[in-house]
Amino acid sequence: MSELVKAYESKDIEARWYQTWLDRKAFAGRVEEGKQPFAIMIPPPNVTGMLHMGHILNNTLQDIFIRRARLEGKAAVWFPGTDHAGIATQTMVEKKLRTEQGVSRRDLGREKFLGHVWEWKEKHGGIILNQLRQLGASCDWDRTTFTLDEGYAKAVLTAFVKLHERGLIYRGRRMVNWCPVSMTALSDEEVIPTAQQGFLYRMRYELCEPTVDHEGNPLTHLEICTTRPETIMGDTAVAVHPEDDRYRHLVGKTVYRPFPKAPITIIADDHVDRAFGTGVLKVTPAHDAADFAIGQRHHLPVIDVLNADGTISAAAGMFVGMDRFAARKAASAELDRLGQLIEAKPYENNVGFSERAKVPVEPRLSEQWFLKYPRVEEAKRVVSEGLVTFHPPHWSKIYLHWLGNIQDWCISRQLWWGHRIPVWYRKGADRNDPANQHVSVDGPSDPQNWDQEEDVLDTWASSWLWPFACWGWPDAQGEAKRELEFFYPTGVLVTGFDIIFFWVARMIMAGLELTGDQSVNSAAELPIEELRKRIPFKDVYITGLIRDALGRKMSKTLGNSPDPLDLIAKFGADGLRFGIVNIAPSGQDIKFDEKRVEIGKHFCNKLWNACRFRQMSGPAGDNRSPAAILARLSPAHLDAYDHWMLARLVELHRDAEKCFAEFDMPNYTNSLYQFFWNDFCAWYVEAAKSKVQASPAQRDHCLALQDLVLRQFLLLQHPVQPFITEELWEKLGYAANFGDLLQQTRLETAAELTASLAALGLAPDPAARARVAAVNDFVTVARTLKAQFNLGSKRDSILSVTCDDASWAILSGDLAETLRRLAGCSQVNRAATQPDGAPAAVSPLGTIYLDLAGAIDTAAEKTRLTKEIERLAKIVTAGEAKLSNEKFVATAPANIVEGARAQLNEAKAKLDENKRLLAGLS
Repeated sequence: MSELVKAYESKDIEARWYQTWLDRKAFAGRVEEGKQPFAIMIPPPNVTGMLHMGHILNNTLQDIFIRRARLEGKAAVWFPGTDHAGIATQTMVEKKLRTEQGVSRRDLGREKFLGHVWEWKEKHGGIILNQLRQLGASCDWDRTTFTLDEGYAKAVLTAFVKLHERGLIYRGRRMVNWCPVSMTALSDEEVIPTAQQGFLYRMRYELCEPTVDHEGNPLTHLEICTTRPETIMGDTAVAVHPEDDRYRHLVGKTVYRPFPKAPITIIADDHVDRAFGTGVLKVTPAHDAADFAIGQRHHLPVIDVLNADGTISAAAGMFVGMDRFAARKAASAELDRLGQLIEAKPYENNVGFSERAKVPVEPRLSEQWFLKYPRVEEAKRVVSEGLVTFHPPHWSKIYLHWLGNIQDWCISRQLWWGHRIPVWYRKGADRNDPANQHVSVDGPSDPQNWDQEEDVLDTWASSWLWPFACWGWPDAQGEAKRELEFFYPTGVLVTGFDIIFFWVARMIMAGLELTGDQSVNSAAELPIEELRKRIPFKDVYITGLIRDALGRKMSKTLGNSPDPLDLIAKFGADGLRFGIVNIAPSGQDIKFDEKRVEIGKHFCNKLWNACRFRQMSGPAGDNRSPAAILARLSPAHLDAYDHWMLARLVELHRDAEKCFAEFDMPNYTNSLYQFFWNDFCAWYVEAAKSKVQASPAQRDHCLALQDLVLRQFLLLQHPVQPFITEELWEKLGYAANFGDLLQQTRLETAAELTASLAALGLAPDPAARARVAAVNDFVTVARTLKAQFNLGSKRDSILSVTCDDASWAILSGDLAETLRRLAGCSQVNRAATQPDGAPAAVSPLGTIYLDLAGAIDTAAEKTRLTKEIERLAKIVTAGEAKLSNEKFVATAPANIVEGARAQLNEAKAKLDENKRLLAGLS
């Protein structure tokens, strides 16, 4: 053993070990025939991204899975990389150019602008990967891939060409999310629903021919509600529900659009919500997705009243060139001037905002490239039949629901940063005619006669290929082909619930369509074995959203999002890793509390101090293998606590195996914590202290058992806290050869450990284990009883117990001396009846009574308890009065009310307990 310093300092140890791992290529993955492959593809962060708490959780979980796989003897690799993040990166560079040079990308031209973006990428790209190193991420960094790397880019373009050849990609005019600032189509994921205070405008549309309403009264107009009067110029119909008795007799008649004044038809459509507003809907096919669908069903004309930059177009005939929001006010004023505005009342609704530009998006008809999703039914089948498993499983229902309601994917973006669409148009010809389109990876042989498509692909249209494009698909040869065939399908994907459709489902469909035996692609439905080969991953671990202690989403604006690097500096990477996983049940939102990270740091200190105490207890023998340590154990010296400890050690291995099989990482960390802090340190080490002072043979046996427990625990703990465990592995002499790494050691299974113990006559005795468990429970109750009377530190307390013969045999048997020492008492006597006036507590082995004679000043204790009861009674009275105040309960914030209830319940519980203690003294 190498001597451990007194205090654990994470900073120096973490930096030193990470560099050691890098120098020794400890994270390198390779094909190893005969071993089970296990690969994780990192969800590629934005190339210009910075580490946040979501990254901490996601990447810690990935690191836990990959490190565990290495310990299980698998051929494991964690593949890192970054995403070019088209709109996010372009937006940052454009902002920089406007601020520093006062120019736009169009001022510079495509080539010069992209030069600036590449400069930005080289300067800022990869920062987040370096930050992940501080977290301890054990990626195979030599494999780091960027989605615009030459090889990866070729894979993206090849996929486009293949899908186009199969008739799955087409060009068309469809409704899309449009950002008037970035001037591009957006995916739904890039649109953030945001509550906005606006107005609901109630207005009159005059009937072209007056008539009567459903009750026979004169009817000259219809009343319609809208939040967007600036689109009135694009109205081409008015719609009512076909079963609405108020209006169905009007279907087929006409009303005047207010401006420019023109007759438009009243139609009937099931989409109309009879309960919203007046039940009459103005239909603007060019500016609302639902209206567009209505227009398609009824063959309505389409009038696009907005330009790409959000100003009013010439087609509107009114307010031309005006900004859309200025036009909203102008349209409202015009309605009022015409006498057709009934009211404009405040109204809150959700408006989609561009994630990057922070402005409301516009539903807009636009000429774009679309993809018909491939292999949809097979994508459902691989999940419903368990080839791909979600954890927790309820997310599979969400996945299947989404796949049952998908529409064609708009894959083009009006950006310059990204994969330029590999389509060329014959100069001067009709671009919509396929005969004038050239689609290929390398372009036409006579480029002077063609113009390439200006648009680039949606970022998701490159990242959906991530699980196989990183391995050199489609041109993988030699070792790259061998790796692709060995590691694909990959093992587990760790991701958030918010991109199950945008990324997870798309990766599954891409894998099913583009990998495997392409000669069977024409089959109506792929056979199950072919599906098994094509899925991109076997398990999907869904994480929740990290929120602050009040349940709010973390953001820089609110100032409630801690800097992960600050947390690492304060608590150590190991402390942060343990804390974040411990509070993160899969698939649920997580309330972040820095105190939980502090627990992770305390756990490191506990582990360090326990190992240091082991060093101080005596020299180590041969620790270089489990067999060597087991050879130092003696069946003749096994006592009940040894049996209990060995049984708990095997059980911990089983618990760990179960947690990994069920992807239950919070319970995994809880099991580690409870075992080490309580079972090993609080019970076994304390119980074994006398044995260390006994005969040399007994001492050596006891220390060998501690060495075995510490060795196995370090292996189990390593995936969560890799730095401290690697340090202690070396310092405690567990390396088979000097310098061997913990993470390159194979972890024994629970079955293997059990067999090794049994082969040497060390199999845990269940009866002995049960006796120890009962004694520990007895000691816990006795300590609590003593603490109630401030006798926790008094070692000469006297306990009496009423119990049956079987329990007394345990209390007075081979564990009696250990029991007295752990409970801090000089005597444990058997009582036939309850001692008069002695306070009592019930344990599994009988009722315990505490002898207070001479132990405390009874009169003084009664006085103290009486004063405490009076104090608590006042708190209870005040709390009940506050919560009986209806105004307080109705108006105070919910967390304040809940806090008041919690304080009241706590005070009541303390009051009852003190009354019980006073009664015991009486």
